[in-house]
Amino acid sequence: MMSRLQAQSCKTRDNFGMNTSTLPTLAVLGIGRMGLPMATRLCQAGFTVHVWNRTPAKAEPLAALGAHIHTQVQDAVRGADIVISLLENGPVVEDVLFQQGAAEAMKQGALVVDMASIKPAEARDHAARLQKLGVHHVDAPVSGGTVAAEAGTLAIMAGGEPQDLERAAPVLQHLGKTTHVGPHGAGQLAKLANQMIVGITIGAVAEALLLCAKGGADMAKVREAIGGGFAQSRILELHGQRMIERDFAPRGSMTVQRKDMRNALATAQELGFEAPITSLFEQLYTAGIEHGLADKDHSGLFLELARRNGMA
Repeated sequence: MMSRLQAQSCKTRDNFGMNTSTLPTLAVLGIGRMGLPMATRLCQAGFTVHVWNRTPAKAEPLAALGAHIHTQVQDAVRGADIVISLLENGPVVEDVLFQQGAAEAMKQGALVVDMASIKPAEARDHAARLQKLGVHHVDAPVSGGTVAAEAGTLAIMAGGEPQDLERAAPVLQHLGKTTHVGPHGAGQLAKLANQMIVGITIGAVAEALLLCAKGGADMAKVREAIGGGFAQSRILELHGQRMIERDFAPRGSMTVQRKDMRNALATAQELGFEAPITSLFEQLYTAGIEHGLADKDHSGLFLELARRNGMA
């Protein structure tokens, strides 16, 4: 049942003590696993929020919060001061902005904050093309998953001009902590670094725990024992527990993890940089997906390594 708080209009409610009459009008494109909780928080903060999703039904829960649901992306962005993209990948962002006409429908001086995880080169290209239309751009991918999206504690890695990031700050503060890491594309570089570390560390934790189990040790006790040493990490804490419990319900997914590894490798090739560890793990995630793990959490790499060792 919808609570009275949820049913209030996001135009009139201000749960964060802000003056709603001075807030920018927002458009949010992409209402998926991350987009829904993030758009919810923006409604609750008192912003006027217009939303568009390829499957309109996924956006319907936001209507009760006062969001304006649109079936055409051009209508969603037309009056927006800031357009937030939470789309699936670089080609989808390119299609929505430039093929479906979203960019041309934006007003002069609007700001696109692209929070999708895409290639740095794609982010730079989008920024340059938007600039020709009189639209500003910040790439601001996130880390923290759905739990952080719901709590407003995402790590946001931003690339672009400082003045554009300053414009976005009153919005982004409701979603997490933002760090400006450099020019256009730098936010995406930081996200790739994040995903390289996450994906590789998941593999290290899985392989180590499986080795211990193969040798007769208790994986849960091993995780507890090494948790106080240099091996301690959020991956060991959270994903290690999921491995022990065999809980591979998707929070992050195997397919998204592989996409990010492939984006990292493509970027490394552009830069003339050798990334052998990332290359190995891209192959391991690909093998897991080919063996039926596509819909599992990225900690499901554990299952692929278990299969290789006859421990399934």
